[in-house]
Amino acid sequence: MKNYNCIVVLGPTAVGKTSIGVKIAHFFNGEVISADSRQTYNKLDIGSGKDLNEYVVDGEPVPYHLINVCSLPDEYNVFNYQTDFYKAFNDILSRGKLPVIVGGTGLYLDSVISNYELLPVEENKKLREELEPKSCEELTKILLELKPDYHSKNDFFEKDRLIKAIEIETAKTGEEGERLRKLIADRPEVKPLIIGTTLPRPQMWENISIRLKERLDEGMIEEVKEIHDSGISYERLEKLGLEYRYCSLFLEGKLKDKDELYEQLFVAIRQFAKRQETWFRMMEKKGVKINWLKPASKEERIKEAVELIKNS
Repeated sequence: MKNYNCIVVLGPTAVGKTSIGVKIAHFFNGEVISADSRQTYNKLDIGSGKDLNEYVVDGEPVPYHLINVCSLPDEYNVFNYQTDFYKAFNDILSRGKLPVIVGGTGLYLDSVISNYELLPVEENKKLREELEPKSCEELTKILLELKPDYHSKNDFFEKDRLIKAIEIETAKTGEEGERLRKLIADRPEVKPLIIGTTLPRPQMWENISIRLKERLDEGMIEEVKEIHDSGISYERLEKLGLEYRYCSLFLEGKLKDKDELYEQLFVAIRQFAKRQETWFRMMEKKGVKINWLKPASKEERIKEAVELIKNS
């Protein structure tokens, strides 16, 4: 490829993007960098859909990165992801391989495609003392005055994240500014050919239903119970969302039976898929070029993706 140094394969849940991305990596002598916020955690296997068996093509393992890189109860966030991504990206390129970024976590994908300025800033105790008494609404106003195009709207509802964001934006204009600007300048340039894949809603809903039933049969509830029994609170598991939230609610006795668990989780995953598609449309509105594959069979989509890459 003349104008790109990596491939991105993105799409909503349950459309086969991992399989497509892995086969692309195998075909073009590449390695996968996962962009899935929950697959970063150890032991979150069935519920996060790691499906590591998919990383073997024609008997050959396809190397992957940023899966199983942290453990609960620690929180892995977009700053951690971006930092680890650049290390993996440089490593893959240094060995003459092609980075293939695969996933559906829009914030993680956008952080490296759009080069978010997420930076390591030391704690400013004086500033924190001034900000602590303020409400989330007041903190949001301060943050937007510092950075009107702030990317993560979810932070507006969490006080700790708002204070940290203000701390970072304040540091950029202070004595730390020059050091932080150098960190940004030293980042590798990510020039992605972005491939999107999705399916018509009825087919996607059917895939979600089939996959959910398979995961329940494979022991997803038992996985969550085992993690809880190891010392991780249900409150922490619920914060992981979707499968881990609803299985926790079931184990806490807040859902009457497995049928209710399935029904509520099925609806929640469908809503999540819609939010993913909304995020990708937002990226396109910002000027990110996504080459959407035709909603055909997986084999036909892989073939179309390979031809697109060859001609780029």
